[in-house]
Amino acid sequence: MSIIEHQAKQRNKTPFRHDIVGSFLRPEALKAARRKFQNGEITAEQLKKVEDEEIVKLVAKQKEVGLKAVTDGEFRRSWWHLDFMWGLDGVEKAEVEKGYRFQGEETRAETARLTGKIGFSDHPFVEHFKFLKSVAGDDVVARQAIPAPAQFLAELQRPENIWGTEAVYASRDELIADIAQAYRAAVLAFYEAGCRSLQLDDCTWGMLCDQNYWKTRHAAGEDVSQIAETYARLNEAAIRDLPEDLVVTTHVCRGNYHSTWASSGGYEPVAEKLFGIGNIDAFYLEFDTERAGDFSPLRFLKGQQVVLGLHSSKTGELEDKEQIVSRIKEATQYVDLEHICLSPQCGFASTEEGNILTEEQQWKKLAFIKEIADEIWK
Repeated sequence: MSIIEHQAKQRNKTPFRHDIVGSFLRPEALKAARRKFQNGEITAEQLKKVEDEEIVKLVAKQKEVGLKAVTDGEFRRSWWHLDFMWGLDGVEKAEVEKGYRFQGEETRAETARLTGKIGFSDHPFVEHFKFLKSVAGDDVVARQAIPAPAQFLAELQRPENIWGTEAVYASRDELIADIAQAYRAAVLAFYEAGCRSLQLDDCTWGMLCDQNYWKTRHAAGEDVSQIAETYARLNEAAIRDLPEDLVVTTHVCRGNYHSTWASSGGYEPVAEKLFGIGNIDAFYLEFDTERAGDFSPLRFLKGQQVVLGLHSSKTGELEDKEQIVSRIKEATQYVDLEHICLSPQCGFASTEEGNILTEEQQWKKLAFIKEIADEIWK
């Protein structure tokens, strides 16, 4: 059926008209192998063999449902963000008293803490990407996702970590400069490994949309507008002067743990600053519930692509097609259809625990998104 009269086209580079954020539910074979490794029953090499096998299957399945950009599902990670941070120079894995707070749930209590100056000399994720690239082949794009620089800064400034951060960095400007430099080196290492599509995952902007967060920070004597300025400046510095054929995108998240969420609020308070960050080609934005507000903040986009996360990765229930189409039409009041793509609002497993749905439901949802996208973008 003809859904939208405007003649819109498919895209030949990321983001594609039907897309993903990145993480996938961990298969039982992988979960079992990780448990055995943690219990000392298998070696790291034996765990890697299982990871390799499951990633090969995952890439094949992504191709089967028609995805043109594929990931390794974050199958080698426990967290969407901390594992990357732990691989940087001057960073260690640490335990804290409390985990991250979500609606009704609390995560494992782990963090990334400084032991010295931040740098990039080598990182296991680069080899992980090389494997993905070799498995993906030439008919799809292999995408790498890492936490945004602002997310790393926010982690280092948590109350549980700030003492360690200040013990290494007396100057915030020096801290920000080292984060930007380390990230830029990491991005270039991925590029040398063949990466041409890099995604920065970022919960900081989702928190900055939340009025309760504003009240808390203001009560502590902090200026939230200044925090947003710092995050924007850091993210932009980390991705300056990159090769022209490297597509850099960012995903703004409101929390995605075991089908729960962490923050609420529309994009209006941060839209102008967020969409003004230079060198970002596309924004993956959550719009799956009314907690994300309306589409009017999209008026601040400056020609970038926007990937509308209208489908929930938190539930296996398929959305109503007509409602999805209606919302896409609504978004075209603020951004041209040629600059719109479609995806789930987040990954299916931002941590190894995963969201509450089955693998079958996960794949049906992605096939459904493709079905809608193919009817809109010819």
